[in-house]
Amino acid sequence: MTQPLIRSAAPQDIPAITDIYGRSVETATASFELEPPDPAEMERRYRALVDGGFPYLVAEADGRVAGYAYAAPYRPRPAYRFTVEDTVYIAPDMQRRGLGIALLNAVVRESAARGFRQMVAVIGDSPMQAGSIALHAAVGFVEVGRMPDVGFKFDRWLDTVLMQRALTP
Repeated sequence: MTQPLIRSAAPQDIPAITDIYGRSVETATASFELEPPDPAEMERRYRALVDGGFPYLVAEADGRVAGYAYAAPYRPRPAYRFTVEDTVYIAPDMQRRGLGIALLNAVVRESAARGFRQMVAVIGDSPMQAGSIALHAAVGFVEVGRMPDVGFKFDRWLDTVLMQRALTP
């Protein structure tokens, strides 16, 4: 694999982002969505974040978009305006190559540079997402809570792990 390029996402990246996320929705439990959103919905979500001043990044590797990450509002109420929630997805055939840590580090840096103070990771189905938990720990997140049986997907109950890290002192 060539050295990945981490850059701001652009509208032309939406088909690849949609594909990466759609596969995860259909086959995994990281997302609690049950149906993959179509490209128009993914572009709407992308535009809302970018227009709102949040970082949205992609990792290019081997000539294609191989993963993406962004920060989004943690909660909609104004008192949470300095706290963001991260999202990181990597194409299945590109996992375990360092793209996740490169993207997460970049979205942490970008979020801090934009004045956000805290970042929260909401990780679904912790037994199946040990890699995501380890990724976040490697970037300085600590576990701050677990919520058992809050999601139901693929005919089973799923938990959520909450992790958090400061972006600024």
